[in-house]
Amino acid sequence: MKKFNTLLVGATLLMAACGGEKEVKETKVADTVKIGATAPLTGPLAIYGVTSTNGSKLAMDEINKNGGILGKQVEFTVLDSKGDPTEAITAYNKLVDKGIVAFIGDAPSKPTLAIAEVAAQDNMPMITPNGTQFNITEAGPNVFRTCFTDPYQGVVLANFAKDNLKAQSVAILVNNSSDYSDGVSKAFLEEAEKLGLNVVAKEGYSDGDKDFRAQLTKILPLNPEVLVIPDYYEQAALITVQAREVGLKSTFIGPDGWDGVAKTLDPSAYTAVENSYFTNHYSLEDKSPKVQEFVKAYKEVYNEEPSSFAALSYDSAYMMKAAIEKAGTTEKQAVIDALKTLDYEGVTGHLTFDEKNNPVKDVTVLKIVNGEYTFDSIVKPTK
Repeated sequence: MKKFNTLLVGATLLMAACGGEKEVKETKVADTVKIGATAPLTGPLAIYGVTSTNGSKLAMDEINKNGGILGKQVEFTVLDSKGDPTEAITAYNKLVDKGIVAFIGDAPSKPTLAIAEVAAQDNMPMITPNGTQFNITEAGPNVFRTCFTDPYQGVVLANFAKDNLKAQSVAILVNNSSDYSDGVSKAFLEEAEKLGLNVVAKEGYSDGDKDFRAQLTKILPLNPEVLVIPDYYEQAALITVQAREVGLKSTFIGPDGWDGVAKTLDPSAYTAVENSYFTNHYSLEDKSPKVQEFVKAYKEVYNEEPSSFAALSYDSAYMMKAAIEKAGTTEKQAVIDALKTLDYEGVTGHLTFDEKNNPVKDVTVLKIVNGEYTFDSIVKPTK
């Protein structure tokens, strides 16, 4: 009988020990900080996604080499959104299943907005480096952006045409299938009216169009001093070449989607965009040590100069690090609260967030000279 009791006590202790071990495993603190990102790594928008991802990966590698976040290494996972909203949501959900505590992405605006609406339900701390569409941050108080918005770019371009180019007459050629193009266009036209600019023509086209000569021929006799092309670099490259072919002498201006236009053109066609201007997030010619150190590091790893998309993603990664460390935890709401009060000095300038989680920051205007993006001017935040 005594032997039986001894065995029973032993079994009980063994069960307790096993239970205790299981409890330890369940409450074990994660030994990495899991951060996820999505970007179009394949498809027609891959040039944006790849360079954007390169920037965030460079930052995460540096962060890990310098001790990680909260003393832990960052486990950084990037999935392909293909530039498609449905694919973007699928990729984001996979990252959530992997246990991410923060999210960086996407590009461009449509897949970013799709993710933002889902991330808001998860209260996931989210920074979009490149999603400029205005309503992205309206998805939820957890959603922030590093880039400036489409409407702000439109306002800046109108003021630039008036004040810097001294233009009196302008025309605009809009992609009617693009929220990005539409957002810039509407804000430009509203500001142009306030400034007294004479908008002599507004013509439109659709995604996939390759021939713009009919619209450009309508604009030609009106002889606008400035032609605004609020679209991405692929379309801008086609439009500017055809505009010169039909005889337009206007100065071309555009938003940050122009970044990459020179790479798209053969050097023999650089004259089409000579002395054109576009708004951007930073300049390679900026002499600040932070910018030049970033440019040097990026070129050493990727053997090319970093685009603004790379710079914005690089800043986004460091901003998320700063927020988590300011919070002192990876708890979601604490990180979101830390982001709201972030005061960050980055490659793309000094940044704080307004009440809608949009950045208050400078805008750089670049001028294209001999196929190079040269620094022209800085536009300060509007009141």
